[in-house]
Amino acid sequence: MMISDAFAQAATGSDPTSSWMGLLPMVLMFVVLYFLMIRPQQKRAKEHKSLLDALAAGDEVITQGGIAGTVASVGENFVKVEIASGVEITVQKPAISAVLPKGTLKNA
Repeated sequence: MMISDAFAQAATGSDPTSSWMGLLPMVLMFVVLYFLMIRPQQKRAKEHKSLLDALAAGDEVITQGGIAGTVASVGENFVKVEIASGVEITVQKPAISAVLPKGTLKNA
């Protein structure tokens, strides 16, 4: 007839390095992801934990809600923050976002 027969090509020996080369882009993407996202986040978490461990009465802090005050007392899980003269609130330790330099609140 008019259509010629199609025959499969003979199988060639597979290259053992081609399977590793196929995985190389995924490995490189994981390495880049680790250095750009995971490692900095772990570093920030470690710094925040050391900040919370170093809290002491008299430190001036800002909470994640934006409330600024002076630490009155530090417990195991909670911190009492004096936000005005005679007004104390209790916040969880992880809610403390930053410790301000001494005297910052007196200037405000």
